[in-house]
Amino acid sequence: MSSQGLKETFSAFWLERNARERNILAAGAAFVALALIYLLFINPALSGRAQLDKSLPQMRQQAAELQALARQAAELNAAGAAPAAPVTKETIEAGLARRNIKPQSVLVSGEVIKVQLQGVSFAAVAAWLDEMQKNSRVSLVEGTFDAQSGVDTVNASLTMRQQRSGGAE
Repeated sequence: MSSQGLKETFSAFWLERNARERNILAAGAAFVALALIYLLFINPALSGRAQLDKSLPQMRQQAAELQALARQAAELNAAGAAPAAPVTKETIEAGLARRNIKPQSVLVSGEVIKVQLQGVSFAAVAAWLDEMQKNSRVSLVEGTFDAQSGVDTVNASLTMRQQRSGGAE
């Protein structure tokens, strides 16, 4: 049906009604239109506003915590970590000796450290590497471990690097 046909049908329906019926139908249509406007636009806005009012104090507290954490992170970043003392052959050998590990060879060249170990406990080597990482900022670049016949016994070839400043390599 075309829009012109709808208009004619509605006009015929409307003209058949007396003035009282027209007023009741107009009032009913206005009520339905207002109810739809309220349900579609006003009610969601009011309930959303109430929900935001309810959650706003918590959101403000979270924002304040985030700002405090950001300030703390900026302060820590500005302070920077104290640079680790350069690792020497003597410090490497002393750390190994504390773990009862006798190195076959130790070579320290700038930031690069190479250690050869034979017939040592894997657990002791892992503990020593952890200690070196925490205390001297030494990270393992390459490691080769060959299992030996004894339990927890390996031959190891380790290449490590010491981070000198603020965590950057």
